[in-house]
Amino acid sequence: MGQIQLDWERYLDKVYACWMGKNIGGTLGTPLEGKKEVHSLTFYDPVPDRPLPNDDLDFQLVWLRMLLDGRIDPWLDDFSEYWLRHLSAYPWNEYGFCARNLERGLRPPVSGCFENYFVDEMGSPIRSEIWACVSPGDPQTAASLAWRDSALDHAGGEGTYGEMFWAAVESAAFVLDDPQTLIRIGLSMIPSSSLIHRTVREVLWCHRKGLSWIEARNRILHCFGHAQPCNAPQNHGFTVIGLLYGRDFGDKLCTAVNCGYDTDCTGATLGSLLGIMNGSSGIPSRWAEPIGEEIVLHKFTKNLKAPRDVRELTELTGRVARRRSEAGLCSTTLGDADVTPGDALSILFRNHKALAAARRDPQSSIVRRGSYELSFHYMGDPVLYPGVEKEVAVSLEKDGSPQQFRLDVELPEGWVGDGPFEYGCWKVFRVKAPSLEKGQEIGVKAKLDGEDLTERFLLLSPSDLDPYGCSLNVPTCPRCGGRLGSCICEG
Repeated sequence: MGQIQLDWERYLDKVYACWMGKNIGGTLGTPLEGKKEVHSLTFYDPVPDRPLPNDDLDFQLVWLRMLLDGRIDPWLDDFSEYWLRHLSAYPWNEYGFCARNLERGLRPPVSGCFENYFVDEMGSPIRSEIWACVSPGDPQTAASLAWRDSALDHAGGEGTYGEMFWAAVESAAFVLDDPQTLIRIGLSMIPSSSLIHRTVREVLWCHRKGLSWIEARNRILHCFGHAQPCNAPQNHGFTVIGLLYGRDFGDKLCTAVNCGYDTDCTGATLGSLLGIMNGSSGIPSRWAEPIGEEIVLHKFTKNLKAPRDVRELTELTGRVARRRSEAGLCSTTLGDADVTPGDALSILFRNHKALAAARRDPQSSIVRRGSYELSFHYMGDPVLYPGVEKEVAVSLEKDGSPQQFRLDVELPEGWVGDGPFEYGCWKVFRVKAPSLEKGQEIGVKAKLDGEDLTERFLLLSPSDLDPYGCSLNVPTCPRCGGRLGSCICEG
């Protein structure tokens, strides 16, 4: 099978247009965010003189800093470290509950699903572009990186599938620009049973049958609508409606935003994709000039050395992409000309990495040490009830292949255990504690020939639980609005 090569200058132009499109679409949609009615925008309203701050971009600037700091193949622990360092003040929905879980000692992916009502929301699909830009022309790698990112705050939810979908679509858009084919590539990376998959398929059906965009919007809400304006499936439908029904750059963005709901996200994601598809020449000056090239950070993004403008952001993104390509972490090369082999579509539709990521156990903690990945499976919630025996399990992979290993377990004083028992590639053991006033850690040692992997994993006690009702958020600071205990007033 051949290898895709991208012309370096053309690649950089698409990256530049991606980030410009992100700012344009986000700025267009932000004033209408959360409003569910149909809108009638034809241009910015109000017309801005700079881009509006948007977490859609800021989270990706943090991940870019992580990549520039040498984590060019980042794992879940890297994401956790940079989240707590730069993003812990964000209180909204899945962001607040992710930080809460990380701070009490839960590792991803269980940090992304435990006591988190918002796993089906838009917080991670809006972070997809960085993975496409550093894995251009390699959709399955972009999607697998998107899984790692989304595992922090959307594990097992539709938000994960949404980020994987868009990362793959945007990565493929560095090579081709046919919307239908791009959508098919994105859908191939996620389970067909997911609501994201079904919602996007429904928009394709509406478009094929000649329904108007209003009819398509109403059908998406009838079949997949949700009370939460930031619920991911409906908003993915609206973004695809804009892509398929709009006549040109501006009309596509306005069509997506005019569907309502999470309008800053639908506009920003579509703006990015259109930028990659068509390059900077595809962005009309009337849309680019009002906002310029400035990077404007949200107030909750803390202590981040961010690029000054879109041109610097483009240069830094390209620097990471070249490093990843040279390290063999991306199948596409960056050279002095575009080279598209005859089997390019087959390359773009490869999806084993993405589907392997999507099958990961969300109710686990996964650590990577060298080429090994050690998973601690909670077999449910990460909670141990006094006097009730609980099964947990450990599995080990090397380069994606299950490994045979011996297991030792170190239990806290007073706990009793039984096992391990073989269950396929998992080693299951049972633990019980007569009493448990607060959460405690279990020590796990996986023994291989010539190497031992030792880690500790937290089990919470019932006293550690403080569940929140659906749609409720973590407490916020009355002065700055940030997450209480990690707000921007402190220090």
